[in-house]
Amino acid sequence: MGKMFALLAQDEATFRINLKCAPADAEMLVSEYKAIIPGYHMNKKHWITVSLMGDVPEDMLVDLINDSYDLVVSKLTKANKALLAGQ
Repeated sequence: MGKMFALLAQDEATFRINLKCAPADAEMLVSEYKAIIPGYHMNKKHWITVSLMGDVPEDMLVDLINDSYDLVVSKLTKANKALLAGQ
């Protein structure tokens, strides 16, 4: 649908992923985890960067990815949401 919910850096020594995040959640996550920083080269209010070799548990990383996807999909038009759902 022309929208991005995740950006993975593959040519870096440290694997990182940028994810869309609610501003209040982003602040809390950045203050709680060393491996999470404000979005690198992104809008730091709405994006976080997560180091995949850091202190973020795998299940939480999966939740963050799913939340990022859901945030982006929630902003799509009804027609585009229906296309995604295969309707």
